Amino acid sequence: MTSREAEAALAAVGIEEAAVETRELFRVFAGVSPAEYLWRHRSSEPPSSDSPELAAALARRLSREPLAYIIGEAEFFGRAFRVTPDCLIPRADTEVIVEAAIARLPRGARFFDLCTGSGCIGLSILCERPDTRALLVDISPAALAVARENAERLGVADRCELVVADLLSDTLPERLGETPSAVISNPPYIESGVVPTLSPEVLREPALALDGGGDGLVFYRRLTERFSETVARGGFILYEIGYDQGRALEAIARTVGMKSELLRDYGFVFWPVC
Repeated sequence: MTSREAEAALAAVGIEEAAVETRELFRVFAGVSPAEYLWRHRSSEPPSSDSPELAAALARRLSREPLAYIIGEAEFFGRAFRVTPDCLIPRADTEVIVEAAIARLPRGARFFDLCTGSGCIGLSILCERPDTRALLVDISPAALAVARENAERLGVADRCELVVADLLSDTLPERLGETPSAVISNPPYIESGVVPTLSPEVLREPALALDGGGDGLVFYRRLTERFSETVARGGFILYEIGYDQGRALEAIARTVGMKSELLRDYGFVFWPVC
């Protein structure tokens, strides 16, 4: 199979970045470096491989399994994170949350990363801010296992604690009753009725990480109420939100007497009323 044949096959099933993804598949499963790939792909003798691993990986991608799950990692904030179908795939848009947290966290802060998944948000902050510590929380033990592996790979496992908890439950582990310097979260925020209409790739990601209830706001309401004390004591809550949820989050902020700020693309910060 040549690179051109693989790219054509991916394009035929509607994969928009077929050229980029073909290059990645050849890099990981056929050992072709990006430089060699680009040089040969445009020549009369494009890269080719009979690798069974490459053929299997291509078949998985043609079935619309996300590339990150096939490769087993995704890049986020300049680092490679281990990912599996047990956790959401990190997106570049979410990096604005990390940037905002790095800039706002006080020296020596301890923060909560709720609905952590792969740990990409909290662990990236720990890497960039070696003075901080974190509590990473998720409902899925399998997702937390991925986050734990990432923490060890990145050398920050000694500064983070991982806790399994259902954040919508009436009772939470004692550790979540503490008041951190900040609460940071990329919770499920897609309306339940919209979830079935998502792309085939997104539908391969865990439903628990996508479904935010009937109006997509169930986690924002519950988390804001539960952790408003953090804001009252001079800290902040920082959320990733959907593109059309800004007004709704402003209203939620008002219910707890907080002011708010919308960041592009897309984050939401709650601050104490001045």
